Amino acid sequence: MGLKSLLLCSDEKIVRVLRRVLGDLEIEVDLCPNSDAALRKLTRQRFEGIIADLADDGAIEVLRSARSAPCNKQAVAVAIVEPIVGLKAVFEVGAHFVLYKPVSSERAKSSFRAARALMKSERRRNARAAVQIPVVMRSTEAGANMKVTTVDLSEGGMAVLLPNRRRPSGHWQIAFTLPGTSTPLEISADFAWEGAKEQAGLRFQQISPEVTLQLREWLKQNSPDAEPDDPPIRCQLTDLSVGGCYLEISSPFPVSSRLTLSMRAGEAEVRVQGVVRVMHPDRGMGIEFTQNTLSHRAALEKFLKVLTENRTLLPELFVQPEGLDMEMRKTEAVAAYSDDPLLQLFYGESLSAEAFHEALRRQRAVPPVAASTRATATHA
Repeated sequence: MGLKSLLLCSDEKIVRVLRRVLGDLEIEVDLCPNSDAALRKLTRQRFEGIIADLADDGAIEVLRSARSAPCNKQAVAVAIVEPIVGLKAVFEVGAHFVLYKPVSSERAKSSFRAARALMKSERRRNARAAVQIPVVMRSTEAGANMKVTTVDLSEGGMAVLLPNRRRPSGHWQIAFTLPGTSTPLEISADFAWEGAKEQAGLRFQQISPEVTLQLREWLKQNSPDAEPDDPPIRCQLTDLSVGGCYLEISSPFPVSSRLTLSMRAGEAEVRVQGVVRVMHPDRGMGIEFTQNTLSHRAALEKFLKVLTENRTLLPELFVQPEGLDMEMRKTEAVAAYSDDPLLQLFYGESLSAEAFHEALRRQRAVPPVAASTRATATHA
């Protein structure tokens, strides 16, 4: 099943450009001549992408309605705007990507490549495989144990059958083994919803890259909705600390996108997960790492040491989107890394792209010290 996008636009020239670009990217276009038609379709059909020309009087209502429509609240939204329109206002109405007028094929293709990767990751995360697996659950708050059986499984969670119609809540540590494998998986999870009879849903929390990869590979072989991912996107790493990094990329992912980053410098390699905290269109994005384990920090410090000791070594970095999480809140990383100027910049006052990059340049001017005593090291 191909990706579907809803397009609200009455400008024939823009429509021709987008039909050509989206066709090349194998994204189906459902053109709506007005906002009323778009709103009707949002309540009846599922779309992976919603594209709206804000010149239409009802475009803002369409973007906002998509966020409240159960079947489309995770759709990737693209706003088409005039250059004078401020980015903050566009993002506040629910857009993830911005396409400026006049819309060129080259600019549209670059933006929609990133948007398509995010669309695919969202659909992949929601793809479910019906399977019955015994699961052992341990409450991290009360210490109680419980055994349940899955109904289905996805990358982001599972549906389970609860014994004796119990209605537990809170945080749990779950353990299970995928059919056909021998390595038990351990994941943190929260109860997300309650269904009919004994069913309930668990949402996975802070999954390691290794477990994510195991789940993904198993689901590719066992889910009827599985499809190939887009290849990882190459970026330029300019700034790195144990708490986060800044990447230069022509089509950055929107704030709150969850990403997996694969970094390599010489013989040193590290794979980390993060969430976009700062995004500058056409320039780059700041990513906060979401794994705060000792092993994760040790791996990053080792990688930082390689870069600080080899200032001419250019690191390779590839990024893979894992989906949108608009409810994701900023972590307590600032308290944990109070000596990390890069994270402080992400969490500080809102700056223009120019002011933000000037602050990055000032940070790079600080004489480098050993990674073991300094949380931030920069590499440009």
